[in-house]
Amino acid sequence: MPITGPGLAGRVLVPSFDGLRQSQSVLRVSPVVGVCNAGLKRRFQGLVVKAATTVAPKYTSIKPLADRVLVKIKSSEEKTTGGILLPTTAQTKPQGGEIVAVGEGRTVGNTKVEISVKTGAQVVYSKYAGTELEFNGSNHLLLKEDDIVGILDTDDVKDLKPLGDRVLIKVAEAEQKTAGGLLLTEATKEKPSIGTIIAVGPGPLDEEGKRKPLSITPGNTVLYSKYAGTEFKSADGSDYIALRASDVMAVLS
Repeated sequence: MPITGPGLAGRVLVPSFDGLRQSQSVLRVSPVVGVCNAGLKRRFQGLVVKAATTVAPKYTSIKPLADRVLVKIKSSEEKTTGGILLPTTAQTKPQGGEIVAVGEGRTVGNTKVEISVKTGAQVVYSKYAGTELEFNGSNHLLLKEDDIVGILDTDDVKDLKPLGDRVLIKVAEAEQKTAGGLLLTEATKEKPSIGTIIAVGPGPLDEEGKRKPLSITPGNTVLYSKYAGTEFKSADGSDYIALRASDVMAVLS
């Protein structure tokens, strides 16, 4: 921070979070270390930091209610596949974990519907779902069953078993050339919204609490909504996306 001397204000560039777009703003800093212009407070109004709720040690168990489940979150990878240590800022936040407790289910119409996942199951969940808890020294997530994307018993997303009305799609590769035959660079390749259905869930619940099978099946080539779903990359580098069947717009043939 370039402070030029007593009585002279320094200039430091700080990111602005207005509109969630990072830009450069000038912050006036007093010669006294730690004393900043009041503009800093105005800049960061509305910036919410989400922290996990800490459960006191005197509580030894958590019983989810209704259709909620408790997931013990997998720890972030601390090394790359080549063994290089990752700094905290580069560690990918996991979206998977183990079911450690389930609720009693919910009532749909006159039917009592139990939780379909069992304790011990390894699951993948929606990125922004649930409430984070720090419990028994580990990070947990309390979320609704409907926020679980699928069950994943291996380390490869291609083996994901979707739940509910979700489907797993292998994304088609981006076109290498334009219609006129020009080669495309990585920066100009358009991300496709087309892929092949790999697996489908058992379907949504109807008004009587019964599963309604999906109309799309594995093997269908489909066009899906561009901004829907949760994206994954498999062990072989292929792109996959898990999304709700309602986000599939058309079957291609």
